[in-house]
Amino acid sequence: MSLNQETAVKLAKKDLASRLNLKESDIVEGSVAKVDFPDMSLGAPAGGEMSAQMISTGWKINLNAKGKQFEYRADKYQLRLKGFNGQNHVIIS
Repeated sequence: MSLNQETAVKLAKKDLASRLNLKESDIVEGSVAKVDFPDMSLGAPAGGEMSAQMISTGWKINLNAKGKQFEYRADKYQLRLKGFNGQNHVIIS
């Protein structure tokens, strides 16, 4: 699956709604910014994951729900949730 910015945001909203047991309509898009991440894990390695040290261009997606902000990171190949309950999660890879 190849992601674009719009698809990545939709999938991030769907994932967060599922994690928080909310409707997707309860998730508010904060900001989406094009970013150069420092490595292939988009600067959010999951569970001791090792990744190639090369710049990966993608999007930082901030979503808001339940009075909190949640950060997703994506490129055309993957979607990750950064720092949810103290851990990074690979949503799509």
